[in-house]
Amino acid sequence: MADSADVTPAESSQPPVKEEQGGGEGGEGSERDAGGGLTDAQREVLERCLHALRQAQNDSHTLASLLLITRLCPASQLDKPTLRRIFEAIGLNLPARLLVTAVRGSDNSGLPPQELLSLGTALLAALSTDPDMACHPQLLTTIPFLLGILANGPVNQQKQENQEQNQDGERGQSPDCKVQSTESSNAESDPTNVVKSAGEEAKGDDGSEANGVSTTSQETSPCSKMDEAMAADCYQVLTAVCALPRGADQLLSRGAIPALCQAVEQNQTFSHERGLALLGCLLSGKTKDKVWSKHPAELLTLLVTLSKDFCQATDQTKLDMCAQLVQFLPPVGVAVESEELKGVVARVWGVLRPMLQAKLTPRQIGPILVLSACLLDLHGWELVGPPKFCCLLVNRACVEVRMGLEEPPGNELSPELQHTLTGCYRIMEAAIEQACCLGVAQATAPPQSSIPSISLQQTRQVLGVLEEAFSALMYHLQQVDPSRYGDPFVFATFRSLCSWLAEETSCLKQEVTGLLPFLISYSRSHLQGESPKHGLSDWMAEMSDREERGAWTGKEALRYLLPALCHLSAEEGPRKVLLTLDTPALLVDFLSQCWTSPKGKSGVASARDPSMETACSALLNFTVTEPERVRKDPCFRKLEALLSEALPVLVHKPRLLVLAANYCTLALMIGRLKSAPSGSVEAGQRRLFSTALRFLRSALDSSASPGPVKVSLSWEESWDEAAELWRLCLQALGGCARAQPWITTLVREEGWLKHTLTMLSQCSALPDKHTQEALEEALCAMADQCPVCKVEIGDMMKNDKGALICMRNLKKSVGVK
Repeated sequence: MADSADVTPAESSQPPVKEEQGGGEGGEGSERDAGGGLTDAQREVLERCLHALRQAQNDSHTLASLLLITRLCPASQLDKPTLRRIFEAIGLNLPARLLVTAVRGSDNSGLPPQELLSLGTALLAALSTDPDMACHPQLLTTIPFLLGILANGPVNQQKQENQEQNQDGERGQSPDCKVQSTESSNAESDPTNVVKSAGEEAKGDDGSEANGVSTTSQETSPCSKMDEAMAADCYQVLTAVCALPRGADQLLSRGAIPALCQAVEQNQTFSHERGLALLGCLLSGKTKDKVWSKHPAELLTLLVTLSKDFCQATDQTKLDMCAQLVQFLPPVGVAVESEELKGVVARVWGVLRPMLQAKLTPRQIGPILVLSACLLDLHGWELVGPPKFCCLLVNRACVEVRMGLEEPPGNELSPELQHTLTGCYRIMEAAIEQACCLGVAQATAPPQSSIPSISLQQTRQVLGVLEEAFSALMYHLQQVDPSRYGDPFVFATFRSLCSWLAEETSCLKQEVTGLLPFLISYSRSHLQGESPKHGLSDWMAEMSDREERGAWTGKEALRYLLPALCHLSAEEGPRKVLLTLDTPALLVDFLSQCWTSPKGKSGVASARDPSMETACSALLNFTVTEPERVRKDPCFRKLEALLSEALPVLVHKPRLLVLAANYCTLALMIGRLKSAPSGSVEAGQRRLFSTALRFLRSALDSSASPGPVKVSLSWEESWDEAAELWRLCLQALGGCARAQPWITTLVREEGWLKHTLTMLSQCSALPDKHTQEALEEALCAMADQCPVCKVEIGDMMKNDKGALICMRNLKKSVGVK
């Protein structure tokens, strides 16, 4: 770069301009224009300087014109279009070359490296205030340099670059060749390649080695500390880039995480004030999982440091740090479980316990409860503390919920309060999971995440305060207008209530039944895509609970409500309300939408979806208890069509065996309510029953005869869940044979009857009494409805062999003594 000594005489080459000019004759009218606050004389000088910038032959001329602009036209008086013209005239080549020259330590620059860095970063900071400039590829190539300066300090960064150049020299390349080629060029040269070669040479996929930024600890001398202005300029550029639509990805791909973590670890200038804030932005939203997966070691080290700072901070600082710590906790399920992370969680709980026991204002307790919720998400109740404190935590969360939600209708909740209440919901949900289990069966082993050593009395107390809090949730949801269905806070409230309803529907039954119209309307609105989803997608991306993170599909609301619907559809009062709300049609629509995913995947790729099974259970409740509704409601015909399409596919997907058993049960339960067809049987119906018979036949294995019958290998893993469904299927099969006699012919044609009789005659016993009773009921129905079946069964029973001899009712049906 040319010597900058030419800057001084260049200053005086322009006519002087009085700072306060603008008064006098005509001054009032010409002092300001629509574009900014410059006088006529200042605008004239500005135009000359802009011309000089565009025509500059070397960097000295450029700097002289730029210095004159800053002296005579303060930035505060320039409007955006004028600033944009200046930025375009300067361009990004100059600051990039200043950084390259400073970092590589050229002796020909005429200025100390520190001054070159200061000038280069200042120019970049000014340019980055324009979003179009901030996203320019040339500016983005300087990010590794800026990160290196922040991580290593300006002196260490120069040393590191010089070491790399010396290594190049040992390989036969002159360390100064690149710099000289850069310096010999004027403003027309493009520094992009130079910046890339200096800063991105060794960059990996995630940019962690960009600019030679070391992720290991280095000795930091006092001289490596940068001045505040340079640090502020570097952070200004990075923050401006981060604010761009894809800004976070631009920083992450250039090694921002290890560099900023190193800056904080070495306590570089502004690293705690601005570096942590920038890291917090990069660790929020959709990028959090990705960042923790790529840089777990650096982020865990940073978290350990922050947790120690948290422990040593003053009371007020601790309150301020609660929200900061939330940003730096790892996402559930992504971070590798380690003793180090466990130590962090235990350490933070140790600080939070006395804080929660103190007298706090609502504004103070909010961040503490949110942090507590995040810690619970990570490690459950194990590290929280003694049972008494765990109960206090739940109680404080419930009190905040009641205070926040039991407001008169129409009162809007502030975003801050909504954030606090959402954290309280997660504490309540964690309490429900274990309190309900222990309240129902104290003798059973508590869940791993349960409160250690909690007594039955404490459990009842917890359930009592939870009931009061959930009453407040129901009161709040009763006031929600359909126009607010897309509000993330409404979804958070809905989700939390559903978590309670999944475990407890006997309490507040009247209130729950009264709320059903809202719950169904809300779920239907989202499933059918009537509610806006943008805010909900963003909210799910921010959730610390891994179950929540992901794309919004519209099915989420109903998924949470399904366990409650399964309970409520079994009770007469709530079921009648659900029928008036056309709930069966909603469930069928849900199954139809969910089926689009597994039907196109191979058996290996298919993932189990428990919510589909729960929806089947709720529909089964309606089918068993409301036969007339099943016969008349068109949605059940739609369900039959879905079952006819899906069951033949499901039986070939081993991982979805429980769902197949649910579909088979539903199909046969509906079939028993239908009358015999007047003409020929529909092809879809025949295919459905044929598939069901083959599926049921595959459950038991008689190859070990003459020993007892065993559950087949394909069913063995799922037998605990599928056994009851299999028995229901056999009972329903008997009902189908009575309602539609043509099925008995199919039973013989498909070989189910012969297979079953052979198995029973060859084996000594069935797996259990309930299995025997179900098979006997189905065989009795066949004998009663089909003379041919009766003869075949009778002939087999006359041999007086195997498990058949134990079926006394069947003997009566076929007339065998």
